[in-house]
Amino acid sequence: MDKPIDSTPNLDEACFKTIDEERLFVGPQPRHAPRILLLHGSLRKRSFSRLLNEEASRILHRLGAETRTFNPSGLPLPDDAEADHAKVQELRDLVTWCEGMVWCSPERHGAMTAIMKAQIDWIPLSLGAVRPTQGKTLAIMQVCGGSQSFNAVNQMRILGRWMRLITIPNQSSVAKAFMEFDDNDRMKPSAYYDRVVDVMEELVKFTLLTRGCSNYLVDRYSERKENAEELSRRVNQRSI
Repeated sequence: MDKPIDSTPNLDEACFKTIDEERLFVGPQPRHAPRILLLHGSLRKRSFSRLLNEEASRILHRLGAETRTFNPSGLPLPDDAEADHAKVQELRDLVTWCEGMVWCSPERHGAMTAIMKAQIDWIPLSLGAVRPTQGKTLAIMQVCGGSQSFNAVNQMRILGRWMRLITIPNQSSVAKAFMEFDDNDRMKPSAYYDRVVDVMEELVKFTLLTRGCSNYLVDRYSERKENAEELSRRVNQRSI
């Protein structure tokens, strides 16, 4: 005889919870402007990843968001300085402040730049009891020196998932970026510009949709179970 379809003997019932739709859709929502942090992956004087982020920031402001940009100049290599380094602290404070991020990197040797990766590597998975990236939104973009490629955005999408960020489906890859900006460092009208608008619009929508319930979205059964077991060991007199 087949077992009942709802038979789940491996579940720890004390830690398992059904979906609370009120917490997803009805709970109190933040009223401040969405807080978006932008990171770029080049230090050149005319950095096209920075210029693309500047255009993205302008669009985000039009969409009602508050933005801040981190300048990676002076950020040490990972493990080449202590975490109390001023630039590391600046980056981590901004990550804690934000509710969503934009990562924009050039593609170099078929990958994101070391400057982009170093910024991500300095963002810890946890700061004390706080996971600074978990449940926050992420949009990814890249600039290309030649034909359009997606290597950098593909890598950043993997990293976004690893950092437990809600990485939005849309993305931007700008081919021959040196041709897409005018003499005033403003992006020219094009399908590439329109895609950046699409990505920023989607980022703000996802941020507004998820920020009020982000803690609930990333509340995990396995972690509740692990925490319950740790608590049990602490209070169990036989283990002392």
